[in-house]
Amino acid sequence: MKTWQTKKELTDLLCSLVNHQSISGTNAEIALAEYLYHLLAQKAYFQTHPDQLNLHPLDDGRHLLTALVKGKRETKDTVILLSHFDVVGVEDYGSLENLAFHPMELTSKIHQIKSELPQAVLEDIASGDWLFGRGTMDMKAGLTIHLSMMEKAIEGDFDGNILLLTVPDEEVNSKGMLTALPVLNELKEKENLTFKACLNGEPTFSKYPGDSHYYVYTGSIGKVLPGFYCYGKESHVGDPFAGISPNVMISHLSKQLELSEEFTERVGEEITPPPISLMQRDLKAAYSVQTPHAAIAMYNILFLKQSFQTLNDKLLTAAKNAALETERFVTQKATAFAKIAGEFSMPAAKIHVFMYEELYAEAVKKYGEDEIVRRQNLLLSDRESGDRDFSTLLVQDLAAMCKELTPMMVLFYSPPFYPAVSSHQDPSVTRVMDEIQAYARKNHQMDLTIAEFFTGLSDLSFVGPTTSNSSLKQLTKHMPLQNNGFVFPEKVMEQLTMPILNIGPFGKDAHQWTERLELDFSFNELPSIITEAIHKLLA
Repeated sequence: MKTWQTKKELTDLLCSLVNHQSISGTNAEIALAEYLYHLLAQKAYFQTHPDQLNLHPLDDGRHLLTALVKGKRETKDTVILLSHFDVVGVEDYGSLENLAFHPMELTSKIHQIKSELPQAVLEDIASGDWLFGRGTMDMKAGLTIHLSMMEKAIEGDFDGNILLLTVPDEEVNSKGMLTALPVLNELKEKENLTFKACLNGEPTFSKYPGDSHYYVYTGSIGKVLPGFYCYGKESHVGDPFAGISPNVMISHLSKQLELSEEFTERVGEEITPPPISLMQRDLKAAYSVQTPHAAIAMYNILFLKQSFQTLNDKLLTAAKNAALETERFVTQKATAFAKIAGEFSMPAAKIHVFMYEELYAEAVKKYGEDEIVRRQNLLLSDRESGDRDFSTLLVQDLAAMCKELTPMMVLFYSPPFYPAVSSHQDPSVTRVMDEIQAYARKNHQMDLTIAEFFTGLSDLSFVGPTTSNSSLKQLTKHMPLQNNGFVFPEKVMEQLTMPILNIGPFGKDAHQWTERLELDFSFNELPSIITEAIHKLLA
């Protein structure tokens, strides 16, 4: 019996999912996976086929879930329904934080405090049926619709197999999806499946304030997270020209990279935003009158079709320019100080710039690879920090072993890494998108806008066709974590590459306290559109 089909049923289901406070990395993230298993296990199909509903463990105690419903006609053809069930934190809700996971109550409260709301929110409240709460838009509404599709699959509505895949950790490192890749590969072999497409349910993202378009996507934007380790030469504050401060190095790097138009990329109507710093600090542990010895900066770089080599060349050029600017700055200041101080001289400043692989080779040349591996294994055995900080620590250890090369600047990469992917030129995806456009126009009197790239980052990056022909190894060889407690599964990704598309609900303000879902489109029209898309993908 179907119980997740009407707008009210879907809204109630969504609220039950949002009630689980599944912030990435918390116990509630584990609880929600178990709740989803419980919901599906009540269905007669999975009581008859219990081996087709499974929780799969991550190495940190969390779970991802797969649920396979086979069509009544024996076939290999399978559509994957992809979602994530984790959400970001709720500190931004302020005094409303305790209501963030109670959509009905929060929405009622929102209507009571209209004087405190932004104008755009007021306009939405006046013109539509909106539900507020953390995860309503991003992306438990998409998961809710996918659960309703599973009911349809159980009733035999689709001429093919439907595989639900829902994962944790998408909002942080996509560890759930990376763990899911070998699971998918195993299911493919075990159940003799052919993956026709992966249909994601991420919500529509507005491109500008007031944008009311309903977007569907044929790809997903890419992201790299480059880190720059700046190792200076310490000095006493009373003798500043005896060394070079890494803080000066990192400030010149910021001038080269922050909001740099060199990295902005345009493909059709899609434009990537320029780089912005996500981390910038020195690594001095405690206060003293010694200058810091090192500093770290990491930047968010989004891309569409640029090759990894092109991106790396731009980043390396920025680092070299920053090194030159630092050298000029220090020399200029030393010259000015000499005019005041009289007898004073400073040796010429020279900053070395390395890629991570080059620094690793220097350390191996000096100490041998066995010693480098031993030191990295020791650090790994005592690891307590997250991916970004541990990546920095691995670079820091190598740099300390090559201290004679200081001052230096080292470019490396840290997770998360999302390849840019697109099925925009895939004939089957183009056909399906054209057909659901016509379907929505005829049956719902609405226009769907096809966009090539979902710009909010998504787990489609790990199963879709990459937009660049460059090898992933061009990036992973400069990733200190690769094979140090982390493996970017290049080979499995290549085996699983399939057509991708994203058709999801309409909402606004993801990751903000005004996050909200428009219920009329999302739970009245969208389910039939997704149903039609699945029919077409299996045709």
